[in-house]
Amino acid sequence: MEAFYSTWNQVDCTNFDEYLERIGVSPSLRKNAKTPLAMDICQDGEKVGVNIKSPHKKHQLLVKLEEEFDENTNDGRNVKATFRMEGNKLVKEQKWDGKEMRMEYEIKDGKMVMTLTFEGVTASITFEKA
Repeated sequence: MEAFYSTWNQVDCTNFDEYLERIGVSPSLRKNAKTPLAMDICQDGEKVGVNIKSPHKKHQLLVKLEEEFDENTNDGRNVKATFRMEGNKLVKEQKWDGKEMRMEYEIKDGKMVMTLTFEGVTASITFEKA
C-alpha cells in the first residue's frame, strides 16, 4: 500500500471519454474531464486518503479499506463504494442503480496506472509522481 502514498500528476489518458459516456456522464461534464488530474494518496491513521484535484473540482475521500461507504461522485452519481487491496493493486468498486464499476490502481515502472472498467469499456489514466 505504501507505494501508492504520494502526489501524482496525470501524464496520459486512454479511452476516458468513451468510459464516461458509458457510465452516463453528460457531454459538458465529459468536456471538463479532459483537463489533467492531480491525485494525492496518503495514510491517516487506519484510513486511506484519496484526494483528486482538477481545475474544475476537488473530490476528497478518507476511508477504511474493506469498508463500504457512501460516495457522491464528481459526475453526480450517488454510489456505494469500497476500497481494498488485491495483491499489489488498490481496487475501488462502485455500485449504483444495479450497476457496478471497477477501478484498479497499480504501480508500473514507477508510474501509477488507474484502469477503469464499466460494462465492457476500459479506460486508463497514467500518473507520474509530482
